[in-house]
Amino acid sequence: MATASTSLPQPSPLRAVLAQGVAIPAAILAMLSMVVLPLPPLVLDVLFTFNIALSVMVLIAVFSVRKPLDFAIFPTVLLMTTIFRLALNVASTRVVLLDGHTGTAAAGHVIESFGKFVIGGNYAVGIVVFIILTIINFVVITKGSGRVSEVTARFTLDAMPGKQMAIDADLNAGLLTQDEARARRAEVRAEADFYGSMDGASKFVRGDAIAGILILIINLLGGVVIGPLMHDMALGDAAERYTLLAIGDGLVAQIPALLLSTAVAVIVTRMSRDQDMGGEVTRQLVGDPKLLGIAAGVIGILGLIPGMPNLMFLSMAGLCAYGAFWMNRRLAAQAAAEAARGALEPVPASTEKKELSWDDVRPVDLIGLEVGYRLVSLVDKEQGGQLLPRIRGVRLKLSQELGYLVPAVHIRDNLELAPNAYRIQLAGVPVAEGILMPDRELAINPGRVFGLIDGIETRDPAFGMEAFWITEATREQAQSMGYTVVDATTVVATHLSQVIGAHAHEILGHEEVQQLLTNLGKSSPKLVEDLIPKTLPLSVVVKVMQGLLSERVSIRNLRTVIETLAEHACRTQDPQTLVAQVRVALSRQIIQDIAGNATELPVVTFDGPLEQMLTNSVASGAATPGLEPGLAERLQARLQDVAQRQEMAGQPAVLLVSPTLRPVLARFLRSSVPQMQVIAWNEIPENRKVRLVSTIGT
Repeated sequence: MATASTSLPQPSPLRAVLAQGVAIPAAILAMLSMVVLPLPPLVLDVLFTFNIALSVMVLIAVFSVRKPLDFAIFPTVLLMTTIFRLALNVASTRVVLLDGHTGTAAAGHVIESFGKFVIGGNYAVGIVVFIILTIINFVVITKGSGRVSEVTARFTLDAMPGKQMAIDADLNAGLLTQDEARARRAEVRAEADFYGSMDGASKFVRGDAIAGILILIINLLGGVVIGPLMHDMALGDAAERYTLLAIGDGLVAQIPALLLSTAVAVIVTRMSRDQDMGGEVTRQLVGDPKLLGIAAGVIGILGLIPGMPNLMFLSMAGLCAYGAFWMNRRLAAQAAAEAARGALEPVPASTEKKELSWDDVRPVDLIGLEVGYRLVSLVDKEQGGQLLPRIRGVRLKLSQELGYLVPAVHIRDNLELAPNAYRIQLAGVPVAEGILMPDRELAINPGRVFGLIDGIETRDPAFGMEAFWITEATREQAQSMGYTVVDATTVVATHLSQVIGAHAHEILGHEEVQQLLTNLGKSSPKLVEDLIPKTLPLSVVVKVMQGLLSERVSIRNLRTVIETLAEHACRTQDPQTLVAQVRVALSRQIIQDIAGNATELPVVTFDGPLEQMLTNSVASGAATPGLEPGLAERLQARLQDVAQRQEMAGQPAVLLVSPTLRPVLARFLRSSVPQMQVIAWNEIPENRKVRLVSTIGT
C-alpha cells in the first residue's frame, strides 16, 4: 500500500540570498531615487508619516536596550534615516516649487497640516517657531551629543589596552575561561567600534540640521521668485502660500530629526554597563523620599512670597510632600514585613547536653579563607557577592593546570580580623593575608604606566606590585593610563590562586593520589596494578608527585609519570632520584610551560670554577651548596637581578645547570628567587635551541 506524503514548499535558495543580501542595498537605492524621480502627494504623505513613525521607534528602542552595544546597528540606522529624510526633503521641494501655485495641498496633506497648525495664521510666528526648533536641535542637542561621542570614543580607545590587560589578568587567575575571555575581548573591540562610529554618526545629524535650514530658505526664496514670475501670482499670495509649504515641509523633517538627535544624545550619555534605564532614573532621581521632601520645602517657601504664583507653587509643594510621605510609608511597610518574616522563622529547639564523641572533633580545613565582617557582602549572593563563583573558577583553572582536583575552599567570617581584612589558611595555619576596600577598585601598576592616578596608595597583595585603590568613576581613566583595574573580588581570587599554586605540593596527599591512580586504572589497569604496591609503595609515589609540584611541574600527564616510575622503580626507590627521572620524561611539557612555542630558550649559566665548586660541595654529601654566606648572598642577588631583567623583557628566567646540581639549587632558590626556573642539561628536548643570556661567576 502506497502512502502519500506532503511537504511544505521550501523557499528557493536564490530567493533567500536575494532577500538577505539585496534588501538593504535596494532600500538605499530606492531612497536615492527619490532625489530624481517625481513623487505624487499621496506617496509623500505615506513616506513622511512612515519617517515620523520610524523616528519614534528608534527613540523607544534606545530607551529599551539594556546597554548601548545591544543596539550596535544604531550608527547605520542613523545614516539610513538621515539619507531617507534628506531624499524626502528634495522630493517635497520639487513638488512645492512645481505645484505650489495650485494650493497648499499641492505637496500632500501632511505638509499642509503641519504648516497650518504651527503658523496659526501668523507667518512670522511660524518662521520663529521653526528657527527655535532648529536651534534646539542644532546648537543644544546635536552639538552636545557630538562632543560626548567624541570624548567617549577617545577615552574608549585609550582604555582598550588596560581593559585587555584586565581580561588577561582574570584569565590567568582562573576567573574566566578561554571562551569567556574571547567574548570579553570581542565586546571591548565592539565597544570601541561602536563609540567610534557614533562619533562619526553624530556628524550626520549635525549636517542634517544645517541642510534643513538651507532647504527652508531655498523653498521660501524659490517660491517668492517662481510664483510671481512663472505663475502670475501676486507677491503677497506667493509669500503666504510658499511660506506655509516651506514651514510645513521643514517641520515634517525637523521633528523626526529632533527625535533622532535626542536618541543619539541618550545612547551616548548613558552608562556602558548593563542597566534598566527607566528603573535607574526612577531609583536615582525620585527613589529617595528626602529629595521630594526638600523640593517640597523649597517650592513651598517660594509659594509664600508675595507676588509669586502662590496657588501653583503651593499645589506643587503639596504634591511633592505627599509623594515623600507615600514613599516613606512604603519603605516602612517593607521593613516591617522583613522583620515579621525574620520573627516567624522557626527557632531551633534547645537540645539536651550529650556525651562528647569523635564527631565533636572538627577536622582542620585544608584550604580556608577568613574574612572580616565588612567583606561578608563579597560572599553573600543576596548582596550581589561574586566571590564564590570566582573561587570555583580559580579551582577549575588550577585543577586543569596542576593535574589534580584542588579541594574546596571553606569560607567563614572572623570577628577577630580587621573589618576589611582577609586571611588565607592552609591546614589551619595562616599563610597570607590582605586588606580590601569593597567599595573601590584596585588599579595595579604592571610596570608601564603613563602617570599617577588619584587614589589610596597600596600594594597588590598577591604579587606586591604598586597599586592604588580608586573609585569606579576613575576606572576608565586608570585603564587609559596603562593600569590594570580589578575589583575587590578579583583581588581575593587572584591572591588565593597564587597561594594555592605556590603550596600545591602541600595540598596534594594520599587521598588525592589514590583518586588519580583509580582514574588512571580505568584506562590502564595493568600499569597501575604492576606498580602499586608490587613495585613501589603509595607513599613513595606521593612523595614523587609532591616533589614535582614543589618544582612547579604539573602532574596532568599522569600516564607518563607512572610509566617512568614503573621503569626505574626496580633500580631505586629514592623519591629525589625518581623525580629527576620523571622530569626528563616530562621535558617537553616542562619547557613548553616555561617558554611556550618559542624555538629558543634563554638561559643563565655558571662559569666553570663556580659550577665546579658547587658540584664538589654536593658530591661531599652536603644537603645544600657549601657556600660562604657572603658568596651565597651575592649569588642570590645576581640571580634576582637577572630574573627581573628577563621578566621586564617578557622572557622566562631559566638557570641551566648539571643534573647533579639541579635539585639542590632548585631548593636553594625556591624562596629567594621564586621566578627563576632551574633545569638540567638533560631536560632540554632535541627540538629546542638554547640561547645564553648571562654567565654568573665567583
